[in-house]
Amino acid sequence: MNKFNFKIEYSDKKSLARTGVIETPHGQIETPAFVPVGTAATVKALSPRDLNEIGASVIFANTYHLYLRPGEKTVKKMGGLHKFMNWQGPIMTDSGGFQVFSLGFGIEHGVGKIANIFPSEEFSENKNSNKDKNDKKSIQKIISKPKLVKITDDGAFFTSHLDGSKHFFNPAKSIGIQEDLGADIILAFDECTSPLSDKRYTQEAMERTHRWAKESLDAKTRNDQALYGIVQGGAYKDLREKSAKFISSLPFDGLAIGGSLGKSKWDMLKVIKWTVKNFKKENKPRHLLGIGDPLGILESVELGCDTFDCVAPTRIARNGELMTERGDINIFNAKYKENKNPIENNCSCYTCRNFSLSYLNHLFKSREILGTQLATIHNLSFMMRFMKNIRKSIKEDHLDKFKREFLTKYK
Repeated sequence: MNKFNFKIEYSDKKSLARTGVIETPHGQIETPAFVPVGTAATVKALSPRDLNEIGASVIFANTYHLYLRPGEKTVKKMGGLHKFMNWQGPIMTDSGGFQVFSLGFGIEHGVGKIANIFPSEEFSENKNSNKDKNDKKSIQKIISKPKLVKITDDGAFFTSHLDGSKHFFNPAKSIGIQEDLGADIILAFDECTSPLSDKRYTQEAMERTHRWAKESLDAKTRNDQALYGIVQGGAYKDLREKSAKFISSLPFDGLAIGGSLGKSKWDMLKVIKWTVKNFKKENKPRHLLGIGDPLGILESVELGCDTFDCVAPTRIARNGELMTERGDINIFNAKYKENKNPIENNCSCYTCRNFSLSYLNHLFKSREILGTQLATIHNLSFMMRFMKNIRKSIKEDHLDKFKREFLTKYK
């Protein structure tokens, strides 16, 4: 029996913001919610116990990476993702579509984000080390190579970034992998486009995504998993509107906004407006893919989005960037060397309760693993508290006041 359900509890009177509850076989998700990313069945530097203490209700795992290593069949034999990683809460998995993009136009246009290849991941973590120049040379050598994917109407042929082996993804393959992984919420196979793609190609990719959306629905066999459709269309108004109408007309359990959201925050907000406005009126959860900065989330909540996933809070933590209500701080800064204060006085996370900025400064300069763990605990705790305050402000009908007060402090 499908145990997935979404109920809207409160609606903001001055915006499209709402609070709700997503029910899944592995528990509830109070929305709006931020979803920490655990690419390879682990949120980097944290254990499931840490995530529970932080207050995370759901995590996001990556189909492409788990397919390549250890393989979805291995995960299935181990009892599915929940048992494999000992996480008892809800799990979302993506379709692999973004990774197909990263191996293609992501490389060609320099905007991809595959772990261990692109500067936005591993290279950024080493920017304060002497490895900088060698890492940059290695990355440039990789991204100067031809695209590692060929996309056709039938699916995507791609070369593994791990060992050069050849693979093929189509909707049936993607859904089959996600069913073996056993997540509570899975995504339809789609083609993500680059902000540098022209309208002609963006429309081709959107139409391909629409065909694949139907094929993803046809391929689904498990009734204990919710399937979300993904809206594409780049930053083109007519394409986004068309895609939103089409995807929301299909019997998906939820709706996701994906692909290029433009080249600026203003572009992103316009794309979200066009999309949400053209969704059919059914009460389905709306997931915004790849957005993790507080201001972007707050503005997207006002436009009617419910859940968000992004690697940013954990990735910047590994780089020594700590999130606060005043804005992010760089723990490598010399002014923190002898600072006895916690990261934030009003934060009750394990890191802030027990350690000073001085100690964190020492850990990062010494390249100690504990520094990464403590920073990640704090950043995700910040995000969970931020989302809790958003939900509270919607329920009390003062989201606009919360936003004003947040913006007066946040830099």
